[in-house]
Amino acid sequence: MAQQAKKVTVDRLIDADKADPRRKAALETALANVEKQYGKGSAMRLGDKPLQDVEVIPTGSIALDMALGIGGVPRGRIVEVYGPESSGKTTLALHIVANAQKNGGIAAFIDAEHALDPVYARKLGVDTDSLIVSQPDNGEQALEIADMLIRSGALDVIVVDSVAALVPKAEIDGDMGDSHVGLQARLMSQALRKMTGALSQAGTTAIFINQLREKIGVFFGNPETTTGGKALKFYSSVRMDIRRVSTIKNGEEAVGNRTKVKIVKNKMAPPFKTAEFDVLYGEGISTEGSVIDMAVQCDVIKKSGSWFTYEGEQLGQGRENVRQFLKDNPAITEEISDKVKVAFGLMKPEDQFVEVEDEDDNSQSVSSSSADNKTNTSKSSDVK
Repeated sequence: MAQQAKKVTVDRLIDADKADPRRKAALETALANVEKQYGKGSAMRLGDKPLQDVEVIPTGSIALDMALGIGGVPRGRIVEVYGPESSGKTTLALHIVANAQKNGGIAAFIDAEHALDPVYARKLGVDTDSLIVSQPDNGEQALEIADMLIRSGALDVIVVDSVAALVPKAEIDGDMGDSHVGLQARLMSQALRKMTGALSQAGTTAIFINQLREKIGVFFGNPETTTGGKALKFYSSVRMDIRRVSTIKNGEEAVGNRTKVKIVKNKMAPPFKTAEFDVLYGEGISTEGSVIDMAVQCDVIKKSGSWFTYEGEQLGQGRENVRQFLKDNPAITEEISDKVKVAFGLMKPEDQFVEVEDEDDNSQSVSSSSADNKTNTSKSSDVK
């Protein structure tokens, strides 16, 4: 009886609080004062802002886009890419840069390792003429430059290659063999505290490439760890572990690597998913090969023996021949890619690739999603 009476009393108090106009008036006054002092939108009800899908930048591999769960790396967030040497970390980052530039974005590359190859970057589709590149002298300078570029609000993506190469100034000025315990970890922790808010406001994706080290004296569990302390692990919305699985050969000649990526942390979708794709020497990620693998997985492309069939028509015999066919026919590749995205729930059926005829009765391929975007843009400008 006592518990029941207590529950009724609490319920009445809650109802009274909801109906109390003085509390609402006090809250509105507080919100008005916050907006007056810090600007409009500094504190607001979540329902006042319409919910929007997370904006993403494609990675260049549809398999990896699916594993990320949102179709790419999220904008306004920190992404960490780590793995062994020559596993494809920089290649993946450059593909993300290229995709951001193709959509009209601006990208920056902090080359702390002083090892960026412009020729290779161009082969991956990067517009090196407009790419902002910095080769800093020390870690403090690198992170300060990155912070200044982010706060400009003009960048879509910034890459730091790599965290291990962000050497503190005190270590550079010191002698070989001097002990500098925790300097780099403190540097990263301070920089990430400053960057996180600016990244979110600017909608800039920060990609930190990291290297692996081994903990000495570890006999149980995974001895591998990343450099730069624990701050980057906490601040990252997405962490990707990238590794080579096998070598792709054309006869006796090695032409690329089969690469596996595990999403070890993901704040945007369920983590621990994996993706496999081809990284070809001199070409980077094989977009067409990734489309084939995912299309076969969801039955958009039918595979019978070594033959691949799409909508009743044979694309070719052997995966390499089909890959070359799709490379020569980008319209078909985009059509298949959109159907795969629809099958995995990352695209609405009405937004997928369609084919229309122009006034001259010539077949012209367009995307209805881009048309919708133009319509939405014109509507928003009319409202303004």
